[in-house]
Amino acid sequence: MPKKKVSQKNIDINRIKAVLADKKKTSEDLRQHFGVAQSTVSNWITNKIQPSVLTFYEISQFLDCDIRELFISTKGKQ
Repeated sequence: MPKKKVSQKNIDINRIKAVLADKKKTSEDLRQHFGVAQSTVSNWITNKIQPSVLTFYEISQFLDCDIRELFISTKGKQ
C-alpha cells in the first residue's frame, strides 16, 4: 500500500507555543536566546515552518524540558 503523501501545511507538528506558556516564557525570550528574527520564532510557534532537529534540541534545553514535550503525539493518528 503506497504511503500517503502529507503536505506540511495545515499540520500542527510542534507544541513550542504551549511549552513556552507552561514554562512562563515568551516568544521574545526565545527570540533573544537564539538571536533570530521575531518572524522566525512566530513561524515556529504557529507551525508555518519547523526548526531543525538540532534547534528543537536547543529549545528543549532552553525550556528545561524533554524534547518530546515539544512535539504533538502521532500515536493513534493515521
